[in-house]
Amino acid sequence: MAAYTYQGSQIVTPFTIFSNQPVYEVQTVSLKTQRASQNVQRWEISFTTVNTEETAANMLVGLVDNIDTVETMVMPQLPSVAERTNVVSTVRSNSAQSAGITTVVLNTASNLSSEIIPKGAFITFANHDKLYMVTADTALTNATANLPIFPSLRADLTNTTGVNIGSQVSFKHLRSIDTLTGLTFNDGVLSSPGTITLIEAI
Repeated sequence: MAAYTYQGSQIVTPFTIFSNQPVYEVQTVSLKTQRASQNVQRWEISFTTVNTEETAANMLVGLVDNIDTVETMVMPQLPSVAERTNVVSTVRSNSAQSAGITTVVLNTASNLSSEIIPKGAFITFANHDKLYMVTADTALTNATANLPIFPSLRADLTNTTGVNIGSQVSFKHLRSIDTLTGLTFNDGVLSSPGTITLIEAI
C-alpha cells in the first residue's frame, strides 16, 4: 500500500474521504420528495498521523501559521484502488471539451494492453486544480476511452490537456479551523495531533 504524508508525518488508516455537496430536499403534501443542488461540490479528508520528534515542530507551527494559505499534498487513494491503478502511459483529453460534462473522452494511444483507471480513483486535469473521482473502470485498450467523472467538469479542456493519475494527483486544500484543537504530549513526546481535517480549496 502506498504511504501518504502530511507535513512530513505519515497518514495512517483509517482515513475518511467526504464529498460535501449541498442538496436541498422538500417533501410535498403528496409525500413526493424533490431534491435540488446548485452543482457545487468539494472534497474533504480527515485522518491522523504517525508523528516523530522531527515532525512535532511542523505540526505545532501548523496549528497557528498559514491558516488562510492554500497548501498542496498528494491525494490519498483508496488502497484497493491504488493496487489496481497501472497506468504508465501519458493520457490526455482527446479533443476540446466543455465544462459541465460528466464523461471525458481521452486520447490514450493504442495498444495499452491492460492499463486501467479504476472506479474510485482520484484524478486531476493539468489545466485546473479541481479533484475528480472516476465513477467506473476505464480500460485504456483503444486509441480513445470514455472516462466518467464526479463531479461534472469544472473547466474546459483542450485536445492536449493532460490527466494526472496516482501519485501525480495533487490535493489543494485549507486546514479546517474546526479541528485546530492542539497537540497531545506524553513524557515530552508528541503522541497525537488529534484528527486533521482538510477541505478542498475551490
